[in-house]
Amino acid sequence: MEATRSGLGAVTLFVEDLGAVTAFYRDGLQLRLLFQDDVSAAFDLGGTVVNVLAARAAPPLVAPARTQPVGTTAQLLLSVWVKDVDAACAELEERGIALLNGPVDRPWGKRTAAFADPAGTVWEFAQDIPAA
Repeated sequence: MEATRSGLGAVTLFVEDLGAVTAFYRDGLQLRLLFQDDVSAAFDLGGTVVNVLAARAAPPLVAPARTQPVGTTAQLLLSVWVKDVDAACAELEERGIALLNGPVDRPWGKRTAAFADPAGTVWEFAQDIPAA
């Protein structure tokens, strides 16, 4: 398989409350809105599209697989590389977004902090820990 571009093109998140989750990405994370209709909103995250899709519209995209009820468990963690985790977390807190954990130095050489959108999708900010 040869990709037409390198990197991850899009991540689609199934959500119950499209309005709240759209507001989170637009206002909380201040991502640029690329497209919006009655069942979705797509945002630019550094060349990757974050597509927020109403859960009711998801089944045709994954058939014959089934979707799980939204918010039942954390099934993935999406990481965003930042220069300064502490500063990025301070910005989130200014916008009323609570952290799940961190910032904390991890044994694999990253400083991370996790937070969740209103649908329960877990994100983390991560930066390299400078070598001593």
